[in-house]
Amino acid sequence: MDFLRWLFEAQIPVGGSVLVLREVLGNIFGLTSALGGMRRKVWAWPIGIAGNLLLLTVFLGNVFGTASPATLWGQAGRQVMFIGVAVYGWYRWRQGLRSASQNRAIVPGWASPAARILLVAAMFAGTAALTPLFASLGSYPPVWADAWTFMGSLLATYGMARGWTEFWLIWVAVDIVGVPLLFSAGYFASAFMYLFYGFFTLAGFFVWWRADRRERTSRIGGLEPAPAGALQ
Repeated sequence: MDFLRWLFEAQIPVGGSVLVLREVLGNIFGLTSALGGMRRKVWAWPIGIAGNLLLLTVFLGNVFGTASPATLWGQAGRQVMFIGVAVYGWYRWRQGLRSASQNRAIVPGWASPAARILLVAAMFAGTAALTPLFASLGSYPPVWADAWTFMGSLLATYGMARGWTEFWLIWVAVDIVGVPLLFSAGYFASAFMYLFYGFFTLAGFFVWWRADRRERTSRIGGLEPAPAGALQ
């Protein structure tokens, strides 16, 4: 109990303000999970879940009395969503690891044209549908930005679980909107992490793109079928 009390009350002084330790730790876990995702390691999922649990308590500012009292329902809700999708991704990648080579849980691929259209449609339709809901719950303005980051995070995490290289670009779209929102709401640790993560996701996109090209070249040269972990 003493550890939990310390964890929930600990703050890091920065200039004339403070950072909530849970926010810093949650983002460190999140970044570590992203690195694992870039390397296609199964451990990326449980590490991410731990970070999601920490950040869930942070973004419910009014409930847990964080340094920034602004409650971002979209940010809080997406932590719950992350956990649910992460369980799915964890299971899917563990299954892929059984037949994968080089200890990689998934072989990067690309979503079909129809899937891409559905992703874009879901992004805009979901944002439009969630904006009034988050507004009624008292989410920090601009509420559409909170809804946008929620939907983008949902779709990006699902895309990662499926092994679609496009999921990195969805994260870029999330970061473009999410960084200004988090700065304005006073969640500085998360805002700086999102800013760094924006560049990180671009790097991740090219890493998966090259991995996909190498895999395709290898299959063509060896006339081998796609492995079970490959998802198109």
